[in-house]
Amino acid sequence: NYSKEVKKLEKRKRHLQRRLSKKLESNRHVHTSNSNKLQRKVALLNRKLANVRSTYINEVIKDILSARPKLIVIEDLNVRGMMKNRHLARSIASQKFAEFATKLAWKCEETGIELVKANRWYPSSKTCSGCGFKKRDLSLAERTYTCEHCGLVIDRDLNAALNLANYPSVAGKLSPGRIKPTLVA
Repeated sequence: NYSKEVKKLEKRKRHLQRRLSKKLESNRHVHTSNSNKLQRKVALLNRKLANVRSTYINEVIKDILSARPKLIVIEDLNVRGMMKNRHLARSIASQKFAEFATKLAWKCEETGIELVKANRWYPSSKTCSGCGFKKRDLSLAERTYTCEHCGLVIDRDLNAALNLANYPSVAGKLSPGRIKPTLVA
C-alpha cells in the first residue's frame, strides 16, 4: 500500500499542512478565506488517500478470494502494542488492519469460505514447520529460521505462513476465535 501515488499524495499533504499551520500561526488561529481554502485542500487529500487505501484493501481481498480457498487463516495481531513503537506507528496505522479483517470476514461470510482467526499467542514464527520443534527465543532481527532439531533453514515469514496453514490441525488445543462479520456504515 505504498505506491508512487500514495507517496506523492502524502508529500503534497505534508506540504499543505505546513502552509496551513504557518497561516494559522501568523493570524493567531483566525480562519481567513485563504486558510479555509487550504483546509479544504487538505481534507480533499485526506479523502483521496483514504479512497486509495480502501481500494487497495478491496483489490487484495478480491485476489485472495479469486483463488477460491476453503479456509483462510489470519493472525490476531496486537495492533495497539505495535502502535506504541513510534518508528512504526504511522506505517501500521495506514495499513488499516481492522478494516482489512472486517472486510475479509464479510466477504468470506458472503462467499461461504471459512475464516479462522489464529490465537495471538500462537507461536507461528517460533515453531519449525518441518518437525514442530519450538524455539525458545527468536529475535526480530533473525530473518531466516534455522531449526536446531532437524536443521531446516527457511525464511521466517514463509515458516510462519506454513505454520498458519496447518493451524486448524492444532486448533483443538488452542481453540482459535472466529471472526464475526460486522457491517460498518
